[in-house]
Amino acid sequence: MPNSRRAHTPRPVETHTRAERKERTRQTLLDGALRLLAHRSLDGLSLREVAREAHIVPTAFYRHFESMDDLGVALVEQSMRSLRQMIRDARRNPSADIIRGSVTILAKQVRAHEAHFRFLTRERYGGVIQVQRAIATELRLFTNELTIDLARMPALGKWSTDDLEMAADLMVAAMLSIVLALLEVDPHDPDDERDVISQAERQLRVIALGMASWRSE
Repeated sequence: MPNSRRAHTPRPVETHTRAERKERTRQTLLDGALRLLAHRSLDGLSLREVAREAHIVPTAFYRHFESMDDLGVALVEQSMRSLRQMIRDARRNPSADIIRGSVTILAKQVRAHEAHFRFLTRERYGGVIQVQRAIATELRLFTNELTIDLARMPALGKWSTDDLEMAADLMVAAMLSIVLALLEVDPHDPDDERDVISQAERQLRVIALGMASWRSE
């Protein structure tokens, strides 16, 4: 007599947890927004455009970000996090040329993540206050970390905190100018890029030479 019971079909095993799917969708929104921001500012971008680019309904956007400003802040943090870590590692390698290593890392990061850096340079003085503040905060963290590293150098042991911060500010400002220069040159022209990198190293070495002659009060 045939078995009247229906054969049991095992349910497919989920390969991703709910948290992993949520994080993946969040990253898809960030990536989609970055593509849309290639030639425009954040204050001109709508939530619906970002949702459409990420292939989700607009209401689902709010499961990941409170607003477009919140998404912009997340882009800033994502753009700066890996750069700060890599340059931090370069500064703490005593066997290396710190200036050359930092400039090399900066150039590689700019080329690998041009969209992020174009977003940062455009929005630093853009129309979204929260994003401007987030960029300023990240740059301040960058400066604070560099100030601490400078204070650990025996030659600068007697420098005042104000003078250490001033030197760190000069270095961070030089790095920002390097980013802008790298974004302006043709990445397929190695000669132009080498010139920018060489000029960047000289700028930072001039700052270092000035620091060696400075007498902190």
